[in-house]
Amino acid sequence: MASCLVLLLSLPVWAEFPGSKPFPGITYEAETRSDPPMRLFVVKVDLTNPAVSLHVAPGGPDPDGDGEWETTLMTPTSIAARERFDVVINGDFFGIRRDKDAGSSPGYRRDVWAGAIGPATSNGKTWSVSKNKRPCLVVRKNGRASIEMVDRPPADAREVISGNTMLVERGKVVPQNNKDRHPRTVVGLDREGKTLTILIVDGRRPGVSVGMRYEELAQEMLRLGCWDAVNLDGGGSTVLAMRKPDSRDYVILNTPSDGRERPVANVLGIRVKPSRSTARRR
Repeated sequence: MASCLVLLLSLPVWAEFPGSKPFPGITYEAETRSDPPMRLFVVKVDLTNPAVSLHVAPGGPDPDGDGEWETTLMTPTSIAARERFDVVINGDFFGIRRDKDAGSSPGYRRDVWAGAIGPATSNGKTWSVSKNKRPCLVVRKNGRASIEMVDRPPADAREVISGNTMLVERGKVVPQNNKDRHPRTVVGLDREGKTLTILIVDGRRPGVSVGMRYEELAQEMLRLGCWDAVNLDGGGSTVLAMRKPDSRDYVILNTPSDGRERPVANVLGIRVKPSRSTARRR
């Protein structure tokens, strides 16, 4: 199997790729602002396009069976390559097993034992639940997508990924106490549930991109046409990557605040069924 090359792009190359319509049913836009300095990345997904499908995928295999942990950390692009996703972002907030000798090191390394903090379902199999209801992107087996507060995925759920707070609910900003600016990963749906909007915001880069507060994120999602929106894991986990249309290589489009993509517990991936001519090239 050919190795998957991941490129952290300099700005000139980033401006050339991936174009506004990298795949059928997918549009992409990047924006740079100056006051305050900010870099934003927006992906819109046409959920009515039969070639497009959403998927939630864990990292590595369950390391302890029926024990406390559910998966092992992997980088989003590694998961995407395994699952043959065309677009990938980081997913749930997660906890990790810390090595006794690691001290205060966060231990975000490949193969570290981990568990999603909220509900998670992949291909109809629920592998994480929560003690409390959390805002989740739910994709049902009939293809309908919604954002709901759940502790256990619905029986007819095919894919579920969770965040920590609702930013927009029924077309209105949800008041928040959090005023900190950080890198962010947000997903939202329009009122009809036909368009998924992904917002990625770089942060922790003074003079380049300072990140967003929750209220700012909510306003952006309203501007982008969302009826409901949820904040996913952010900080050093925030990442957006796409497959080059003519290869299996992935390009990281934002600049992760760790300087590289962080291994995570799970991801939200988008797969676009290729046309016959495209399938012959892949």
